[in-house]
Amino acid sequence: MDDLLRIDDGLTDDQRLIRDTTRSFVADNVLPHVGDWFEQAVFPARELAPALGELGLLGMHLTGYGCAGLDAVSYGVACRELEAGDSGIRSFVSVQGSLAMFAIWKYGSAEQKAEWLPRMAAGEAIGCFGLTEPDHGSDPGSMRTHAKRDPSGDWILNGSKMWITNGSVADVAIVWAQTDDGIRGFVVPTDTPGFSADEIHKKMSLRASVTSALYFDDMRLPGDAVLPEARGLKGPLSCLSEARYGIVWGAVGAARACLEAAVDYATTRRQFGKPIAAFQLTQEKLAWMYVGVAQAQLTALHLGRLKDAGNITPQQISFGKLANARTALDTARQARSILGGNGITLEYPVIRHMNNLESILTYEGTQEIHLLTVGKALTGLDAFR
Repeated sequence: MDDLLRIDDGLTDDQRLIRDTTRSFVADNVLPHVGDWFEQAVFPARELAPALGELGLLGMHLTGYGCAGLDAVSYGVACRELEAGDSGIRSFVSVQGSLAMFAIWKYGSAEQKAEWLPRMAAGEAIGCFGLTEPDHGSDPGSMRTHAKRDPSGDWILNGSKMWITNGSVADVAIVWAQTDDGIRGFVVPTDTPGFSADEIHKKMSLRASVTSALYFDDMRLPGDAVLPEARGLKGPLSCLSEARYGIVWGAVGAARACLEAAVDYATTRRQFGKPIAAFQLTQEKLAWMYVGVAQAQLTALHLGRLKDAGNITPQQISFGKLANARTALDTARQARSILGGNGITLEYPVIRHMNNLESILTYEGTQEIHLLTVGKALTGLDAFR
């Protein structure tokens, strides 16, 4: 399918190389299998992680410790191509690099960085990020998970986390907890006594992704398990901004995949003696879908350039996540209608993307939270409470 606006012409040669390399990886390693993964609700994290690490996609926007140190647009392009395959693989890469690795890279001690970041960049160790709780999603400041120092100087961690990507396959969890000194982050090896994780089943979205609940039962951690540079909600929220930026791009990939499937189907499916793409109503749907996808891509590219210039704000990322997740879901729904009954089968990617995008609309900040963030930026008035 031709890109009428030729948006990728604005990428550098290196960024186009990352695009093509990631797209080839997805074509060879994800697309032939992802329908089965989705149907069976499995994700081969251990098998894929080393290959993703070898390509330099894990923590690719971080510097040092075996990370590629690439620019924000390059990271965004990779997220776009990964999510064109499936939201699950982009989520894996985002959680590994933008949540778990970024938290250690930004807020960790020299020892924590040296211990975990090289292994995580290589895909030898998998990370997860424990912030959301069963009763505290959009309001993480009210979390109940808590950590207390005992006389020995160790931390005793108790509580639980919910909807944690990679949770039951992770080697290390970044866990945020209430302490006497406010909210702090902890680097938690998952083989520590008192840690347990249960995979969440019966999902109808992000089925090709590991989603888990985490539990901490009188879990003893050494005094140096705390992230020394993170205090309060600013730490975890800055990590979420990193991950949300990847979603801004990833949603474009899912939407593009649905549009491409719809164009291909409409130009080959014949009814009343001609391809359904020859009917005005179908062309109107396709045209509006392309307008939405192209505008979403322009938003992602603009935010990427702002990020590379060091000028991006959390409010701008909220705008991008809100707009692009909504556009991608609308695009998937229109594509499903063009494919008719075939649109609900896993022989085509549309219903899989459509179901996944229902989660994308919600996680890393719900649509309502991002609306209020944009509203506050416009009015100066806080409507969260």
